[in-house]
Amino acid sequence: MTDATNSLSLSQFYPQNLLNESVLVEDKEIHIKMRSHTKRCNCPKCIVESSSLHATHHRKVQDLPIYGKRVMLDVNLYEFNCVNPECSITSFTETFENFLNNYSYMTERLVALMTTLALETSCESCARILKSMNIKTSGDTVIRTLIKRYEKQSEAECGSAIGIDDFAYKKRHTYGTIIVDEETHKPVAILDGRDGVTLKEWLKTNKQVKTVTRDRASAYAKAVEEILPDCMQIADRFHLHQNLMDAVNKILSREIASTTAITSKETIKENLPERSEGVPCKKNRTHCG
Repeated sequence: MTDATNSLSLSQFYPQNLLNESVLVEDKEIHIKMRSHTKRCNCPKCIVESSSLHATHHRKVQDLPIYGKRVMLDVNLYEFNCVNPECSITSFTETFENFLNNYSYMTERLVALMTTLALETSCESCARILKSMNIKTSGDTVIRTLIKRYEKQSEAECGSAIGIDDFAYKKRHTYGTIIVDEETHKPVAILDGRDGVTLKEWLKTNKQVKTVTRDRASAYAKAVEEILPDCMQIADRFHLHQNLMDAVNKILSREIASTTAITSKETIKENLPERSEGVPCKKNRTHCG
């Protein structure tokens, strides 16, 4: 086993094409100057390899903290010309897979930490936690990062059975529609609105759906019936129970009066006929003879 103090170096935690030139340690920050040694790179659009250098530029990138100190990377990157004449991109900046992407000012491992914290807590809570770790960010930055991550995700595939329900972004103001795969119990799509318009567009590209579990919303029922007329529509257990309770309440309100008056002793005494003197009567609980 080798001594960790002799074998441990910063270069082991960064890509091989990035060479550490200098390290400046301050009270609250660590500045690392790095230079790229990439000779060729693939175009992100046409995937054609290019070695034609266009320009070089610096970019300051924030990385995970070291010993509680903020880490800023001053990276010297290369910009290449795209050699494919049919490609719409004339030049592109090199990327480092799983470390640094195009036009990103945070490393991918820092973005992964931010995303995990935001999903487990909230955007504002995530920003406060990161600030306590001496990472410069804000709640708006966390939101933009989540949106970018979501847009990069490929569209999830679903089976033949799905569940549809609405939810509120802001109660009584903005609503959306969520679609869940019945087999995996995982969301496959989040659509805007709950009027069924966006649901129709989604169903047009997912003709494999044969069974839909939904609530009592007529907009969803019409959308499914219009796009997939042969699809089986099933009401979920909660709304089946709600339908049953509504039917029972209607029957009870029709057969039983809504208010039932209970006669008091004073009302009974007032309604009894007056008894003449000398005429006996039977004793009862309300009047003695």
